[in-house]
This record gives sequence, structure tokens and C-alpha cells, in this order.
Amino acid sequence: MLRAFAALAAVLSVTGAGAGGAAAELLSSRPITIVIPFTPGASSDTLQRIVDKKVSENTGQTLVVESRPGGSGVIAAAVVKQATADGHTLLQANAATHASNTSLYATLPYNPIKDFRPITLLWSFPQLLAVPPDSTAKSVSDLVALAKSKPGGLSFASQGTGSGGHLLGEMFKLRTAANMVHIPYRGAAPAAIDLAAGRVDFFFVSYSSLLSFVQGGKVRVIAVTSPKRLPALPDIPTMTEAGFAGLALDAWFGLVAPAGTPDGVIAKLNASFVQAVRDPQVMMQMAEQGAEVHATTPGQFAAFISSETQRMGELVRAVGAKAE
Repeated sequence: MLRAFAALAAVLSVTGAGAGGAAAELLSSRPITIVIPFTPGASSDTLQRIVDKKVSENTGQTLVVESRPGGSGVIAAAVVKQATADGHTLLQANAATHASNTSLYATLPYNPIKDFRPITLLWSFPQLLAVPPDSTAKSVSDLVALAKSKPGGLSFASQGTGSGGHLLGEMFKLRTAANMVHIPYRGAAPAAIDLAAGRVDFFFVSYSSLLSFVQGGKVRVIAVTSPKRLPALPDIPTMTEAGFAGLALDAWFGLVAPAGTPDGVIAKLNASFVQAVRDPQVMMQMAEQGAEVHATTPGQFAAFISSETQRMGELVRAVGAKAE
């Protein structure tokens, strides 16, 4: 479904660019704050800053990234829900905040559908399966064998309960029938540090989040969840090649505003962010990070969130995951 959105977004980008270019000033002289649910340095932080810089260059609007990690995005979402609905405070929504959390938590301090207005789906990327550099697991089959032979099983990191990394780990555990313990972190960066140090046994996470660790030889990638091998990692097999067809879950990120934000403001924000993310230089930087650009309309993003909520709910129930 994400790839279908990407194809359609390529057509829509022409309209978005024209509308964005017509807006000399995006909203006002006041800065726009983008609240992200992860720690500084995470891939979501890096890519958001790339897009924000281009929006600022195009419109003269000041944009600020504010990190509010923790609670699988619940903290960040609750903050933006309570913000003034004038477009100056936005949430970087993801598969946790606007899809899986509704099934993971018995109660939430926000409603992903009623409390927010979608602006655009910006980008997505497949995940990597990585292990510490000194792990004896050289392949996915090695990792499964290790999990079954180790008395206490293996531990796997995630960037938070309900994140793509968490659910992929639970799917992997279910498919292998091996003992695996979930260790949630407040973002990808601290999880990657512990993976490199060998304090956790494996980690499903985006290429962008592990880029410096992979390049520095601090972690070892043994598989990718994409349908095909990644151009940046041509020697790394897919999970399908490793015998785990269907074990895939793209991480996705978009922008939403508090409910009640005027239509005109949503339209301006959509046009400006679509124009920025479809900029050739930005797209090149995204590709270097392993990301795929989407840039949808607000209506398409709303439909996507609805379908993802249903899909993620089915997955959460299948693996029996619950927020701790």
C-alpha cells in the first residue's frame, strides 16, 4: 500500500509544488514547532530536519523540532492534542501514535482520529535486522538456533512499545517459537548503543537509525525486511530469502495538526511540505538514508491512517502484544 501512495504522490507533487511556491509566507512570523516522539539523533529527527530546512528556505517560515520521547509516542501526541489549533504546533505521527497504540493500550489520552487533522504522509522505510558485532549469529537461521539453544533465550530491542521494531520482534518470536524478551527503549539511538555494546541480542530498526553504526562496524546487519535487497546493502539478504516471507513492516512518518485547525491552514501546510519533500535534493538525501518519499494529500493520509489502524490492530492481536 505504501508504494501505491508513493506512485500517486509523484503526480500530486506538481499541484503541491505550485501551491507551496505561491505562499511567500507560510503562516506567520511565529515559528512552527514539530513535536517528534523520539530522541534527538533518531532517523525521524534527522529526516524531519532535512524537510523542515527546505520548507524554511521556500517560505521563510521558522521551524523548530521539539523532542518528546516516551510512552510509544503517547507523550508527544498528548502535547500536540492540547496545543492551539492554528497550525503552529504539529505532531510527527507514525505507526505507533496513529495505528498500533489504539490496540496496545487499554486507554489513551488522545484519539488518533478525532483529536488530529492529517496533513501529509511524508516518508517510509523498511527495517533491518541487526546484531552486535561479536554475535555468533551470522545469519537469520543462526539467530534462531542461538535463541533456541540459549537457556534464557534472547533479548531484542525496540524504539518503544508498539513501534515497528517491537512488532517485528514479536512476529519473529511467534514464527520461530523461540524464547525472546522485548526490551523497549525511548528511541532508536539508545537502543542502538546497547546493541553495539552487546547488552541486547538483536534489533529490528530502520537503516537510517543505524547508518553510523553500520558504517563504523559497530553492529552487523544480517537481513532486511524490504521485498528486494537494498542498493546500499547489496550483500544482505531479505527476510524472505532467509525463509521468513511476510515478516515485514515499513516504518512511516507524517504530519498531523490538532483537531480544529482550519482547512486553509491545513492546505498551506500540505502544499509547503509536499513541495519540500519532493525537492530533488531532499529526495536524494532521503534515499541516502534509505527512505521512500510519499507526500500525500490530507485525505489520502486520513485513509491511510484508517487502514493502518485496522492492519496494526490485527497484528497486535495476533502476536499478543500489550503496552507495559
